[in-house]
Amino acid sequence: MRTAIQTETLELLEWPRLAQQLASFASTAPGRRACEQLPLAPDPSASEVLLAITGELLGLDGVLEGGLSFQGVADVDPVVALCRKGGMARGEALLELAATLAAARRLRRQIDDPELRPHSSALVAQLRTLPELEQRLRFCLEEGGRVADRASPELAGVRRQLQGVRSERRERLQELLRRYAPLLQDTVIAERNGRPVLAVKVGAAAQLPGLVHDTSASGSTVFMEPQAVISLGNRARELEGQERELEDAVLLQLSALVAEQAEPLEPLQRVLTALDGGLARARYSAWMGAVRPELAADPSAAFELRELRHPLLVWQQRRENGAAVVPVSLTVSPELRVVAITGPNTGGKTVTLKSLGLAALMARAGLWLPCSGTPRLPWCCQVLADIGDEQSLQQNLSTFSGHIRRIARILEALATPAQGASLVLLDEVGAGTDPAEGSALAAALLRHLADRARLTVATTHFGELKALKYSDARFENASVGFDSETLAPTYRLQWGIPGRSNALAIARRLGLAEPVLEQAEAQLAPLAAGDVNQVIAGLEDERQRQQEAAEDAAALLAQTELLHEELLLRWEQQQQQSVELQEQRRQQLERSIRQGQQEVRRIIRRLRQGGTAAAASSAKLGETARRAGQRLRELEQQHRPAPEQREHRGWMPAVGDRVRVLSLGKAGEVLALADDSQELTVRCGVMRLNVPLTGIEGLHGEKPEPPPPPQVTVRAKTALGGPGPGVRTERNTVDVRGLRVHEAEAALEERLRVANGPLWVIHGIGTGKLKRGLRQWLTTVPYVERVADAEQGDGGPGCSVVYVR
Repeated sequence: MRTAIQTETLELLEWPRLAQQLASFASTAPGRRACEQLPLAPDPSASEVLLAITGELLGLDGVLEGGLSFQGVADVDPVVALCRKGGMARGEALLELAATLAAARRLRRQIDDPELRPHSSALVAQLRTLPELEQRLRFCLEEGGRVADRASPELAGVRRQLQGVRSERRERLQELLRRYAPLLQDTVIAERNGRPVLAVKVGAAAQLPGLVHDTSASGSTVFMEPQAVISLGNRARELEGQERELEDAVLLQLSALVAEQAEPLEPLQRVLTALDGGLARARYSAWMGAVRPELAADPSAAFELRELRHPLLVWQQRRENGAAVVPVSLTVSPELRVVAITGPNTGGKTVTLKSLGLAALMARAGLWLPCSGTPRLPWCCQVLADIGDEQSLQQNLSTFSGHIRRIARILEALATPAQGASLVLLDEVGAGTDPAEGSALAAALLRHLADRARLTVATTHFGELKALKYSDARFENASVGFDSETLAPTYRLQWGIPGRSNALAIARRLGLAEPVLEQAEAQLAPLAAGDVNQVIAGLEDERQRQQEAAEDAAALLAQTELLHEELLLRWEQQQQQSVELQEQRRQQLERSIRQGQQEVRRIIRRLRQGGTAAAASSAKLGETARRAGQRLRELEQQHRPAPEQREHRGWMPAVGDRVRVLSLGKAGEVLALADDSQELTVRCGVMRLNVPLTGIEGLHGEKPEPPPPPQVTVRAKTALGGPGPGVRTERNTVDVRGLRVHEAEAALEERLRVANGPLWVIHGIGTGKLKRGLRQWLTTVPYVERVADAEQGDGGPGCSVVYVR
């Protein structure tokens, strides 16, 4: 229940005007009426629900093609109330009820999602759309609300008879038109008093038997219903009466059905109106570029409103081509209770008061706030204001008396305990009377309000109120800016520093006579020695210098950061170019080595294809080619980039961890660990590679430390003490018997490059030259781990087993 001062405050803050602007975003007539009333939530939890519904419907309205539509929703409360009383509803109203039920079903289907939209889903869960009632209404009613023939067999029969009578009457009239054409003024069948008539010349009226219904204005024409169709007209009138009776009977039946469902239909209009109001709040908030506020249930919570814009001025700017809105920022800590705003007239002090008051009311009503960032404020159960001139000639009240009456009502409202914070807004407190007494009264009033209200914001020109901050920690000063060069206010709110009224400067800007201003300045000069305005002016100058210095420092910092980024980018480019150049050279050298190896293989093949006469020279050339190929392999091994290795301490990766591959300088994911934990399978981008433990590190530089190797005793089976070879197959066996050493090396090298396990090499025993040459060469191959004689069953000394890394 609103008190008189609360209702008066809403008027002073122009809350009804904001509600009308909100109503323009509603889709239905009941929704517009509800928005124009714009009730305030009774408690913080209700405000949170309204804010949540606003956000949920805003998100849904944005993802649906064409937005959330209330097409078909009508005001059904009157027709339900009429039917409940036993009345007969019109066909149009019943058809609108059916359309509303269908629209409610569609809206429930679109909105219902408890996980994404819990509050809106809880709202539509109350809807009962009664599909049987809707189907019955649509079956019995045609478009426009006319009762359909199928609604009643008797009605269908009467209508068929009526159609037949009308058709017969029309045919007789057409025949009379042809027969008595010379007697008629016109060949058109007219209508008078619901009966068909012919326009007969006044002199020929006696020649056409019938009933006169009307006469023309000139008196030369009479409108007669021919005697031949009077009986048919009477029959039609009788059937039309029966038709109306039968239609009323159907409408009464349908109204009775609606009355039976009155109880489930009762929340229908309420829920649809709430949804329309929520959608209107969402679209209004989106149109303003507003953000959802955070409401605190604690009455002593802080106010944090960054770049708050007055919503009515935003409307004026966008819809009425008004001036750009200057935002204000307010940050009030929990310890502060009173903020005194000073500064020149027309500087924006009153707009600041109204913006803060409207922000508190909008958050309570479920509206988002036109701010930047996330606005935070306590839930305000009372917003009380004294703004404007309360002068009244009818009540014999002066300006001062009017203010005092209103402030008295504010204090009376604060005396009543209330849930939540109280916000008091006072414009020109203490004005309208003697400055000394007004200043004393204003100071006492603000101290009194500091004990009873969460926050009081007052505008004033009294210098004494500016000094309250220095004697009471609950007080703070703020001022609206004033440009001394242009002699115009900046409308910017400055915290922590009082402002000057600048009355003379504003008077000069408004065109007051210069002699008057000079005389005023002369009278003001003797008082300026100890005037607080000099201190304020000095503070303003110092604040301006600090702000300019801060802006210069920020600009210099931005330039430094840009320069640092540019230097870092250039260094990275140079490093990248250096790495790319080294990689290009290495690849070029590898290509040259591979070309040389291919050339050596071609020489060896040509030697093998030579005849026996050239055997001695072939052996010599083959030995030279073998040495050249061995030297090329050594060069390739020397220029192959070795993986970077670092010392590891105290960390072991697990499957799923992210690690850095040192050889690539990139991060990857560990897919598997070898049984001995000495090797990992890592996925790096699209590559899947096996990396030794020494070739990785953690993303934060952790060094891996492998677990101690298990103590396993292996019983040797061969002379070399290694484990026995795996199973020998045709695919992992190479027969080089009969080949020279360099020929065997070429054949064996091709198989070793693709081998993924041990390789059995059959070379025979003979003189042992081929075996010794191959064993000596295999010791220089980097990817060969060791060489051992095969098992006795696999060839013994005549076969060597080559184990690759």
